[in-house]
Amino acid sequence: MRVCLLASGSKGNSLFIETGDTKLLIDAGLSAREIACRLETIGVSASELNGILISHEHVDHIRGAGTLARRFKIPVLISYPTSNQTQEHFRSVNLIEFESGCSFEFRDVLIDPFPTTHDSTDPVGFVIDSCEARIGFATDLGIVTRLVQEKLRKSRVLVLESNHDEDMLLNGPYPWHLKQRIKSRHGHLSNVESAELIAEIIHSELEGVFLAHLSEANNQPEIALEVCREKLSGTTICSPRIFVGNQQSVSDVLTL
Repeated sequence: MRVCLLASGSKGNSLFIETGDTKLLIDAGLSAREIACRLETIGVSASELNGILISHEHVDHIRGAGTLARRFKIPVLISYPTSNQTQEHFRSVNLIEFESGCSFEFRDVLIDPFPTTHDSTDPVGFVIDSCEARIGFATDLGIVTRLVQEKLRKSRVLVLESNHDEDMLLNGPYPWHLKQRIKSRHGHLSNVESAELIAEIIHSELEGVFLAHLSEANNQPEIALEVCREKLSGTTICSPRIFVGNQQSVSDVLTL
């Protein structure tokens, strides 16, 4: 199995996952051309993709998905309510619709979409199970519900939002209403909230953590990394590799 953040941040998000028989994107928030170029840097052709999973309809998650799907005839896996909101974007695309809360098989993986709290139509995180590993994915969630905690708990690889530093957000350039939206139960997790969740669900088989969806205006990679490392410093359960996503380039590839 291989996992790589192709892009992560408020301008575009995309995660690449490769299992024994399947190559998937979760979200495609860059242009189709840019996603194809970034895939090439890790030795993958966009034409090899078997599917594009969509977490929600915000443009930083779907910008290139329709074009990519049409150009390379890739099916798009999307919840029914989100599909209704994006009909124009996904015109002439092969859609595989799922229901949040109901797991389904796709090729050699089992995909379990679960609801999150975010200001979109039907936002979901994913648990993806293959014979190699379990990946837990949740990058846009205002709060950590008990359901989210339980779904992510046994992941061997965790891709989790670490959006903002609270002080940088409060003292930063955003207007007050946007600051309130980010801090709300329908906004985004702070570094501290993300690290607390990781510390809560850490287990002996957790091998990799990707800190995702960092705000360029309200966060810094070194701050997110330090908060996570400090929160995990007291545990002897395991020492997962920690990757910090960014907007400009792909992350290192985690191979299991």
